[in-house]
Amino acid sequence: MIKSLLVALTLIMLGTNTIAQNTFSISGLVRDQKDGLPGASIYLSGYKIATVADNDGRFKLSNLKAGSYDLLVQLVGYLPYSKSVIISDKSVQVELVLKENVAQLEEVVIRADPNRQKYINQFKEFFIGKTPNALQCKILNPQVLNVDFDITKSTLTVSTTEFLIVENKALGYRLKYMLDRFEYNSRTHIIYYSGHPFFEELKASAAKKKKHIAAREVAYYGSSQHFFRSLYANKTQEEGFIINKMVKVPNPNRYPEYLINANLEKIKAVPEKTGIRQNKGKIDTALLAFWTKQKQMPRTIDKFSRAEVLPDTLVHYFNQNLKYLSYTDALLIQYTKEKESLAYSKTGFWIFRPLDVPENEISVANLTGEGVRFYENGGIYDSRSLLYEGFWAYEKVADMVPMDYIPLPKIK
Repeated sequence: MIKSLLVALTLIMLGTNTIAQNTFSISGLVRDQKDGLPGASIYLSGYKIATVADNDGRFKLSNLKAGSYDLLVQLVGYLPYSKSVIISDKSVQVELVLKENVAQLEEVVIRADPNRQKYINQFKEFFIGKTPNALQCKILNPQVLNVDFDITKSTLTVSTTEFLIVENKALGYRLKYMLDRFEYNSRTHIIYYSGHPFFEELKASAAKKKKHIAAREVAYYGSSQHFFRSLYANKTQEEGFIINKMVKVPNPNRYPEYLINANLEKIKAVPEKTGIRQNKGKIDTALLAFWTKQKQMPRTIDKFSRAEVLPDTLVHYFNQNLKYLSYTDALLIQYTKEKESLAYSKTGFWIFRPLDVPENEISVANLTGEGVRFYENGGIYDSRSLLYEGFWAYEKVADMVPMDYIPLPKIK
């Protein structure tokens, strides 16, 4: 089973204020160690909102609701920069200080790595994804990626000091992605990535735009963003989600731990050169292999709990912009308005279901800590707080839509 610590966005997600519906602005100065920097591009991570610094390096982003944002700054010759900004009840002014990108200003000698292309291909698979939309995605500047494989930890790490440019012709977006970190452990099969995406509309004909709109709706509905947005509004059932639990029960195929250890110690205690060992060598080897395999088996297995979980028992207010979700075991979320596709069923992401459970899209959300905080728009505050399995682990950057995405009203 492949698991994904989702985390396409970090502390970037906008939360709206239920008390005041006013809009605010983020303004300020982009500079280096001495002067303001004209022409710097300033983006809101996760959105399609951007501006350019004027001749003095000053900028302003208006019509923003209260909440938490990440500002992204890009200027040729300087390292990409991000800064977290929280708007509560008034507009915010910031100063953004950029550092020169020495790698761009100086000639850099890159040591050839015969495995680089293999690692880049793995990165594309686990970052962009393997969905049908992923087939229409292309990384335009893979040369900016720094890849490293730690053989002792079986971990592939990818990073960059520049924006990664991803063209998604399926959804009609060009993403500028400030990649903070990407890790894939081939031993545990856990994928983790975090960063800050900015969305730009691709130029397209009217016919293509219509296809993009339809594809975006398919990508959004049933996603983790859709679920958490529905959960915040207490509309999960109305939106087509059923919440169950995936509970851990003792593995019926595994002997008790004390019995496994006792037998392993007994077998290993027999001297190799005794007559008993020589006469029963094959039996000893077989027994050793059997009890070793028992030791390696998981102590528990996952069981689909049929009892429906009510959102009211899970969700609480954390503050005026955030809600807090906490639970035991793992949440099993079914999206009843879409069935699992044939392409998905052929991957290693699928979740075991009882035969009488419909083939709805199923995802499992495991907490990695005590709880998870989330915003009204479905954004997650703590990027490493959830570990996804199932459909949400299957869908990655190729199926992302902006955090302010609003689907067209359904015609009844």
